[in-house]
Amino acid sequence: MINIRPVSDLRNKFPEIEKAVLTNNQPVFLTKNGYGSMVVMSLEQYSLLTNDIETKLLEADKAASANSTRLIGEDVFKRVRERIDG
Repeated sequence: MINIRPVSDLRNKFPEIEKAVLTNNQPVFLTKNGYGSMVVMSLEQYSLLTNDIETKLLEADKAASANSTRLIGEDVFKRVRERIDG
């Protein structure tokens, strides 16, 4: 179940939010004036979301270091479109 709370709960009910985040390992979505404002999650959950991205960025840095070819954005998108189209 999605846990949506007003941002004021972060100040007024922090222990409750902390317990929900750490116990359920699920994010808590905070709203301000009825609109989404931010998400609170455990460090473990955040790491699960970002570790793969960090690994891919390190791989990309290594590949870029081994190759002196540099492309402008237009060329990159052209190559991507060509691969998608066929």
